[in-house]
Amino acid sequence: MTITSSPINQNYDLQELDKLRTRVGGQVITPKDDGYDTARQAWNLTVNQRPALIVVAQNAADIVEAVRFAQEQGLEVAVKATGHGVIREANNSLLIVTSQMTDIHVNPDAQTAWVSAGVKWGRVLEEAQSVGLAPLLGSAPHVGAVGYTLGGGMGWLARKYGLAVDSVNQFELVTADGRLLRASTAENADLFWGLCGGGGSFGVVTGMEIRLYPVSTVYGGNLYYPVHKAKEVFAKYRRWVANAPDELTSSVLLKNYPPFPQVPEFLRGQSFVMIRACYCGPVEQGEEILNYWRAWLAPLKDDMKAMPFSQVATISNDPVDPVAGHGSGAWLNSLNDEIADILIRYIVPHSGPPLLGSAEIRHAGGVISKVDPAATAYGNRDADHILQVVGGAPTPEAHEAVRHHIVQLRRALTPHLHGGVFMNFLAGEETRERTQQGFSPEAYIRLQQLKAKFDPQNRFSHSYDIPPAAK
Repeated sequence: MTITSSPINQNYDLQELDKLRTRVGGQVITPKDDGYDTARQAWNLTVNQRPALIVVAQNAADIVEAVRFAQEQGLEVAVKATGHGVIREANNSLLIVTSQMTDIHVNPDAQTAWVSAGVKWGRVLEEAQSVGLAPLLGSAPHVGAVGYTLGGGMGWLARKYGLAVDSVNQFELVTADGRLLRASTAENADLFWGLCGGGGSFGVVTGMEIRLYPVSTVYGGNLYYPVHKAKEVFAKYRRWVANAPDELTSSVLLKNYPPFPQVPEFLRGQSFVMIRACYCGPVEQGEEILNYWRAWLAPLKDDMKAMPFSQVATISNDPVDPVAGHGSGAWLNSLNDEIADILIRYIVPHSGPPLLGSAEIRHAGGVISKVDPAATAYGNRDADHILQVVGGAPTPEAHEAVRHHIVQLRRALTPHLHGGVFMNFLAGEETRERTQQGFSPEAYIRLQQLKAKFDPQNRFSHSYDIPPAAK
């Protein structure tokens, strides 16, 4: 996807830049250097950010130097690990790339892991599973662990063990004034509270210590039903999850598979209504719970089975390679028949190719809703169902069509919306436009006060829209 870019403003002192190069162990890359395009590339190919300078950090000391340089030169700071979740493009800013910071240490006795800024969840999963433990990763192991966690993080163990952010023991970060700090409930507790759901607005997180859980085998997968059964499936799903045990995390979705050769022939160009689930209790109980569906109607395809938790990515099968796409999300206040009708109308193709690839409603609640709402910045714990919609956007015209279609869908759903958003499921500028909906009013005011304390010049303005509180 090609997007016209504005000129880059290299507004920094070249002599100071030379000094920065001597102090940084990693790479310092300008727009004229080889490797610039690779270093700036986001995972979503619709993003075409043009930073004024890029520092590929090898360690926390490099990030300290980079942030101090940004402060001295009046540059804003953006961060990239895997390139997922770009909110505000790093145009004319200093982009810190953490992808080379891949240290990870699992402590099986304490059931914890130290995870550096550039580590992907797949590495954490592999290391933890080798000792029979599991991290609270999301549906895609190729996503960066730190960035995902800062937004909340809701994965396939969420109803049993909570959000990823609820299992952080401490963060290490570099603040806007170039200090390297630790934040936990015992040290810089106010900052720790804000980092737990408040995104990358308060500094560059260089690593975190997280708790792990004794999960090695789960019962999970997908059930595929004919799309003309969608309304019935939604109604049965609503009844199924009404009293679901916390060990069951699940979703119902409408899925349009593209007519691409790499898609299995059975799925290619077809639409389905699907049930996804992961049960982390005894396998035989999981099988019994899923028999609710098999006893009702044999699915067209049934890949529900006992599996090592190391294979949890096969449940969602999220794309691994970079793609051009657009998506959005919102919490629902119910899961009624009218919501099903609206989603069927907007997602299932009726004439011509579909604009959206999928609409998935995940079941939250469980342990997520049992955490004290004041314990972290993360909001909307009272909501039970979160909708996420995504569509391919290979051209600017397609991107605009998908964006407009999502706006129309949201408008149709307005009477059924909870009013809150899940920050991990928003994309681009919408994330900033709807930031306040991710938090309670009291939490948002507190986040602004934290911003005034730790980043009064709003140096970290490429994350959520949390301006410093006025003094």
